[in-house]
Amino acid sequence: MGTKDKTTITVETTVKAPIDKVWTYWTGAGHIVNWNFASDDWHCPKAENDLRAGGKLRATMAAKDGSFSFDFEGTYTLVRAPELLEYVLDDGRKVVVRFSARGDETKITERFEAEGTHAVEMQRSGWQAILDNFKKYTESH
Repeated sequence: MGTKDKTTITVETTVKAPIDKVWTYWTGAGHIVNWNFASDDWHCPKAENDLRAGGKLRATMAAKDGSFSFDFEGTYTLVRAPELLEYVLDDGRKVVVRFSARGDETKITERFEAEGTHAVEMQRSGWQAILDNFKKYTESH
């Protein structure tokens, strides 16, 4: 993934849940709204997920105080349940998410091409925070 002039960032975690549950919580729009934000002062008021090659992923991410919001959107290029998702964000960056079963745990590895506006470490920490929020949500439900 990636081209030589794009930086690829990797974030990962291990969730204490079987792969089928992890896949369902990651891909179900009714679950996405409960974890797809990096901090407690943000939320995800709306999500849609057409889980097929050519289908769209859309999630609105917003500050709870109403000061800012944006839509995170991409188009799936590959969906192989429950192990792999590949999509291209609307700005052309590629994202690959791998789910690896490890008994009753699932390792998630997410790789994405960095954008040019924000520092790489800021992007890494933001995506990692969302992944950590997913882990917390999935393990507690």
